[in-house]
Amino acid sequence: MRGVLSGLSRAVRARRLLGATALAGVLAATGSIVALQPVIAQSIDLSAQTDPNADMLLEADTLVYDNDRNRITAVGSVQIDYDGNRLVAQRVTYDRATSRLIASGGVEIIDPDGTRFQADEIDVTDDFADAFVRTLRVETPDRVYFGADSAERRGGAVTEFERGVYTACEPCEENPDKPPVWNIKAQKIIWNGETKTVRFERARFEFLGVPLAWVPAFEIADPTVKRKSGFLFPTFGSSDNLGTFINVPYYFALSPTYDLTVTAGGYTQQGFLGQAEWRQRFDNGEYNLRIAGISQRDPDTFGARTVDGNETGRALIASRGDFTINPRWRFGWDVLAQTDKNFGYTYDIEQANNYDQVSQVYLTGLDGRNFFDLRAYHFSKQETALDFTTNASGARDLNPSASSPLQPFVLPSFDYSITPDTPIVGGELTIDVNSQALWRDRFDGRGRIGQQYDNSENTISPTGRGLDGGSGRLTAEAEWKRSFITGGGFVITPSLHARQDAIGVRLGDRGAAGIANVASFYSSNLNQSVATDIRSAYYRSMATAGLEARWPILFSTSSSTHVFEPMGQIFARPDEPYGGRLGIPNEDAQSLVFDAATLFERDKFSGYDRIEGGTRANVGIRYTGELGRGWGVNAIVGQSYHLAGTNSYASPDLVYAGAYSGLEEDVSDYVGMVGLNTPVGVSLAAGARLDKDDLEVRRTDVAASYATQAVSLSTQYSFIEAQPDYGFANDRHEVRVGASAQVHEYWRVFGNATFDLNTSNLVQRRIGFAYDDDCFGINFTASETRGNVSNEVLSRDFGINISLRTLGDFGQSTSGNSTTF
Repeated sequence: MRGVLSGLSRAVRARRLLGATALAGVLAATGSIVALQPVIAQSIDLSAQTDPNADMLLEADTLVYDNDRNRITAVGSVQIDYDGNRLVAQRVTYDRATSRLIASGGVEIIDPDGTRFQADEIDVTDDFADAFVRTLRVETPDRVYFGADSAERRGGAVTEFERGVYTACEPCEENPDKPPVWNIKAQKIIWNGETKTVRFERARFEFLGVPLAWVPAFEIADPTVKRKSGFLFPTFGSSDNLGTFINVPYYFALSPTYDLTVTAGGYTQQGFLGQAEWRQRFDNGEYNLRIAGISQRDPDTFGARTVDGNETGRALIASRGDFTINPRWRFGWDVLAQTDKNFGYTYDIEQANNYDQVSQVYLTGLDGRNFFDLRAYHFSKQETALDFTTNASGARDLNPSASSPLQPFVLPSFDYSITPDTPIVGGELTIDVNSQALWRDRFDGRGRIGQQYDNSENTISPTGRGLDGGSGRLTAEAEWKRSFITGGGFVITPSLHARQDAIGVRLGDRGAAGIANVASFYSSNLNQSVATDIRSAYYRSMATAGLEARWPILFSTSSSTHVFEPMGQIFARPDEPYGGRLGIPNEDAQSLVFDAATLFERDKFSGYDRIEGGTRANVGIRYTGELGRGWGVNAIVGQSYHLAGTNSYASPDLVYAGAYSGLEEDVSDYVGMVGLNTPVGVSLAAGARLDKDDLEVRRTDVAASYATQAVSLSTQYSFIEAQPDYGFANDRHEVRVGASAQVHEYWRVFGNATFDLNTSNLVQRRIGFAYDDDCFGINFTASETRGNVSNEVLSRDFGINISLRTLGDFGQSTSGNSTTF
């Protein structure tokens, strides 16, 4: 022992002064306090031992040896440092006879993780099996706070906290006595180190100091254990058709790599709903398997002409998986199978509650610029409409409002793209392969042109979005291009493209009749003559030679730069093979929007099922301006010209994809786009398609936004000219607005709305507010959706979500007359 006297105080520094046994007692106090850590949700191992060979440093004003009582006492500014732990107190006494250590007077312990423990007095045995702490306060590095009048540890495993308080809210600096936003007070908190549980007895939840909820007792798993069997938080609510319900999940922690959750649900009108989910993890991925089922007690509450009202026994099975085979390859699935098409949506079953449900299995690979994707799809809509209805004679008729039989199976879809790193003849070569095989149970006659199905099973609409039966297509294409820069700054890029398609078609019973009716409609209503002969196989070839020329011209001043870039393209190719033939399916090229973004595309169709033919030129000019001080402008304007051959965009298919596109004539409409960025948070963007003859607006989108740290505003106006042959007899005008404002440090209000100018209806609106600080968050939203024409209310939704840091999220949502918590 070495002593040092300094001035009027005496400081004693000793290495291992109290010995490992005494220090174990000091750290026993730390261990006792750490017992509350499961509540604080911080991983600290209570049973961790300190290094008995570590050096200890003791500092105190006075060190007293009482040989008569066999005690050692350090008095005045006591500080003990040992193996990363620090104890500070006014007085520390070690009783050798009882092997107990008592620290008093502003006791503070700081563990190696930075957690700070404060108490008036600590009394602990040197083997830290038993301990008593008075007036306990705890602050963790992640700003979680805990307090108790006293804490006692018994048997080395169980710690009890009397009159404890727990919160994750920082105390107010200006008024420390002010209640936190929320806290939990309990008469007793029992931490069991053997069972790894934390139990609260006679607990109440307080918000802003006001008690809101009382619980006689509840128990949670020790968060130091990541997985433990037990009940999870239940969900409950009410619905007109389901009644009042509650779902109680129980979690089985079967292994570190797999677990099971079983949920029992009771519905006052429909009975018992059982669910189970199995999850398993591997080194390279994970998967789950979910099942659910119910025997509906009163399906009549849903209505006789609904799917829900015609089912008694209902069940589903769903699974998701994702595995990394190696750094380049992944395999996975997301599939759902159910006894009827609306079970998961009606009962809001997780993983099966989307209105538009996509089941798929996939294999993907990515290596630099090379890409491989193989997947199988099935599309379904979870809707209440029956696929079939029963007529007066008892026979089944097709239901015109049902869509599920129209949704196809894609078995499979394949994409492969490769771009060699080594230049080919000085240029870049890209090879793409695409294929798809598709099956649809029923002819999709709900096309955009003409009338829909009537109530007769044998009546087919004059147009349709998809053939019944099966079809398949294999496409292979290659493109080579190389850029040359001339002395005058011209950038010339020649390109060559070749494509080959093989298409197979096997129509169902109604496909031929559907094609004939579509052809008749085109002939009588659109004065279009189309081929009606149907083949089982088609082979298409297309070769394209292209040339692109650009001339970037730079103008600059002392504070700005401007780049004007006149640009032109020409693509020479033969006519589209089988153009205007309705027997070739069009599944992936039904959406065609001609605008500034697609002006310089070689093929402007959106998918592989249609192919552009004929010789076409695209011309335009680009502008980019950097005006200084954060101001910037970009713009593009141009036009497309069909020079020779048959115009593919004027050739009809089942959906007449090129109609009203602005490309169906030899000279296209004008397209343009302009954008403005400012340093004051304002952004503007506008795009339009103008008639080639009189510059009348055919389609436009205008958007403006303003954003700062406190406020954000956005608005967008969209206009689409009338398309009578698509079923839109009038022009369509729509305005969408949105806003968000930070009205306080923690408060935010927001909202958005969509207004149909044609019908003067507010078709969608949503408002809400949110509060979010370091320990508490609340988000409330209310929305309403109305029909464009009828203006009737289609849905009203309300939602509230409360987040308590370290405890979790609690939410409530309502839709119509139903409520779910």
